[in-house]
Amino acid sequence: MKALKIFAILVVVYVGGVVVFESYLGYAQPENQRTLVITTTDATGASNERVLASLESNGQLYVSANHWPRAWYKQALESPNVLVARAAEAHKYLAVPISEEEARRVNNEHRHSLGFRILTGFPPRVFLRLDPQ
Repeated sequence: MKALKIFAILVVVYVGGVVVFESYLGYAQPENQRTLVITTTDATGASNERVLASLESNGQLYVSANHWPRAWYKQALESPNVLVARAAEAHKYLAVPISEEEARRVNNEHRHSLGFRILTGFPPRVFLRLDPQ
């Protein structure tokens, strides 16, 4: 019984750590030379910005939902015309869901470390290809 209590406490501490880490990233939205800002539109027509890592593969631009909070991803699926700002320039793109084979290829080229996956609570990773308009 004592081992079960210790395990339960460890699980609660781990989940709490993931929530804190994910909340910090959502609040801070750190940017660098490998990030972009995607603007999506929600069901009410309101625009929402999110900082994401840009991924390039075979000359195409991709983004991925790497975290549990993923409202931007759902918005991009519902309204795929998005605005993407990179290097102080903004352009219109069409957010396109990709096949499992294409997702495997992009994931293999841009793997996350085990440490990152532990910090984020092992969320499922899904990709969108951003086709210029």
